[in-house]
This record gives sequence, structure tokens and C-alpha cells, in this order.
Amino acid sequence: MELYYSFSILIILAAIFSYINVRFLKFPSTIGIMIIALIMSIILVLLGSLTSKPLNDIASLIKGFDFTEILMGCMLNFLLFAGAIHINMSDLKEQRLPVIIFSTLGVIISAIVVGTGLYYTSNYLLPIINVHTEIPLIYCLLFGALISPTDPIAVLSILKQANVSKSLETKIAGESLLNDGVAVVLFAILANLANNPVVVATGHMDLSFAHIFDLFLREAIGGLLLGTALGYLAAYAIRTSNDYKVSVLITLAVVMGGYLIARSLHTSAPLAMVGAGLIIGESRRKLGTTEKSSVGYFWELIDEVMNAILFLFMGFQLLLIDDLIHYWLLGIICIIIVLFARYISIKIPTIIIPFKEKFSKGTIAVLVWGGLRGGVSIALALTVPDSDYKETIIAVTYVVVVFSILVQGLTVGKVAKDIQ
Repeated sequence: MELYYSFSILIILAAIFSYINVRFLKFPSTIGIMIIALIMSIILVLLGSLTSKPLNDIASLIKGFDFTEILMGCMLNFLLFAGAIHINMSDLKEQRLPVIIFSTLGVIISAIVVGTGLYYTSNYLLPIINVHTEIPLIYCLLFGALISPTDPIAVLSILKQANVSKSLETKIAGESLLNDGVAVVLFAILANLANNPVVVATGHMDLSFAHIFDLFLREAIGGLLLGTALGYLAAYAIRTSNDYKVSVLITLAVVMGGYLIARSLHTSAPLAMVGAGLIIGESRRKLGTTEKSSVGYFWELIDEVMNAILFLFMGFQLLLIDDLIHYWLLGIICIIIVLFARYISIKIPTIIIPFKEKFSKGTIAVLVWGGLRGGVSIALALTVPDSDYKETIIAVTYVVVVFSILVQGLTVGKVAKDIQ
């Protein structure tokens, strides 16, 4: 019953914050909820300096939830499936090359640039000004992997309002659906290396092609194959049942059962959800009006509710970070590093790969500034192997994510309009 009460409180807060945002702030829904939650967190921290009770009560509620398990084991699967089911496969096929390149090669380039930048900043630059936050390379690369996936949830509604081209919208949506899964796989590989006793004892990492390819094959390719198989099976069941209630239940079974199967097979559940969502979404467009509309409306509602709770969680995560102000300098530097890495990860592929569509400076600017970081990055940061560097990585991740959502999220619409 405690879980029920806690979840009820979160739903109530999400509803209240959503109303306040729609009625008064008029920000994009997810951004507005996070802003209000951040303000509430700051007020509670200030109250905590006078009396610890209000702070302890809310902090205990937030600590009672395993944010990583809730997001990675539940919310992310629902959100990725809900996003994938509304993607038009014909649009995605037209943009398949940039989407695949940006979500794979782009993520790897970004992770390397961010990891290298953080390593030299923490080990060589900051000590010059007597700030000692030395972080080993493996943990810097872990930060690079967890901060590289982009989150389209807050930015897509803004891009639609700005009337950006369908091709650009598809690039951002398609890339984000895939790069979440790819980044999770990359993070898992690096975390496996960081947790390896040989690595811990000797500092030597097994970066052999065979070892990394085996992990990638099992996680990424296995996840996509599982999702595709589930998608075709579910699409057949939906098509032959011809009942909208059964169709909704089948999609729920794919998401919840698919996660359990992926977990038992040690494959990527996020990529499985993307694969299943794309197949079912394409099949759904051939259904009758009732089944098509019912499934679509259901997953739109699930998407809204999950996002409201997710961004509420992210706002309240401030309560769980001790002495966040201690990391402000490193956080600001990492914001610059992450934006630079995003630019490099977009620019390099456009130079070396002969895309059909030429990327203008304006398009690259929107792709860079619209590459928001979100809950996946925070959830992954919380799973960094226990060490002396975990607190630093969590704090810096939070700084980057908050800047990304509040500053980039609220201005990307203007950037998009300016290039039209």
C-alpha cells in the first residue's frame, strides 16, 4: 500500500503542476512541470535550513522510489514504444541514413569527445586553479555515454509549433528513439569494464574488438531482433482480433512482457520497444478507424502521464544531491563540452558521409541546440558503479540536464523559426 500512496501523491502533484502550468505559466507541458518541481525543491531546501522536517518528508518520498529502476525498467519502455508507434515508417525510411548514423556513430563520437574533454578538464585544467576533482578516464567515458542520448519529448511539440520541415522533425525524433538504446548499450559496455575486477585492480580495460562486438551484438542487435519479432506477432494478433480493446491490451502486453523477455535474455529492452513500436505503428495505419484511433489515443495518454511523472521526478531529484553548489564550475564547463561534442557528432558525419540531403548551417544548429538531455541521462548516472566519483558524475549530469531542458528547450523554437 505504501507504493500506492506514494504513486498517488506523484499523480496528484503532476496534475496540480500541469494545471498551474497550463493556467498561468503556459510553458510546454513537460518543461513547465519540471520548472515548478525545481522551484518547490528550492523552497524545500530553504525551509530545510530552518527545519528539516519538510525537506526530510519529501526527500524520503523521492528516495523511496528507485528512479533508475522506475525509468529504465518501466517508464522508458512505455515512452519509447509510445514515440515509435507514432513514427511514420515511410518518413523514417527517407531519413534512415542520417537517423542511423547520428544515433550510432554520432553517439560514439559524442561519448568520446565528452569523456576526453571531462578527463583533461578534471585532471589538468581545474587543478591549475586549485580545484581538485580528478576523475579516471573510464568514469569520464561513462559520463560521455550517459550524457550523449538526446531526449525529444520536450522539444518535439516546440518544433511542431515552429513549423519546421517534416524531414528535420523526423531526424530528431528518429535519432532520439534509437540513440537512447544505443547509449544504454554503450554505457552498459563501459560500466561492465569499470566493474571488472581486473580493470579495478590494474587499470587495464579489455577494449578488444571481439569483447565489445560480443556485448554490442547481444545487447543492441538482440534487442532489435526481439522487438521486431514481438512487433510482427502483435501486429498479426491485432489485425486478426479486430477489436480495439484487445488491440490496446496486446500493445500493453508487448511493452510489459517484452521488457521481461529482454531482461531475461540480457538484450536491450529500449531497442526492443523501438523495434516493436515501429512495426506495430506501421501495421496500425492499415487498421480500421476505430482500432487505429483507440490505440493511438491510448498511447498518447500514456505518453502524457508518463512524461508528467518523469519531469516531476527530475525536478525533485535536486533534493537528493548533497552540496550541488560545490560542482557549479565543473557543471558549467561540462555544459560547454556537451554542446561542443553534440556539434562535432553532427558535423563530422555530414562531412564524411554523402547524404542525399545537404545539411545547411541552420539545420545543424537546430540539431545541435535541439539535442536535449533528459531523464535517461539522470537514470544512467544513478547506476554508475559505486566509487569516489559517482557523486560528482550525478551532480554534473543534473546541471547539464537542467540547463538543457530549461535553456535549450525554451529557446529551440526561436532557433528553429530563425532559420526558416
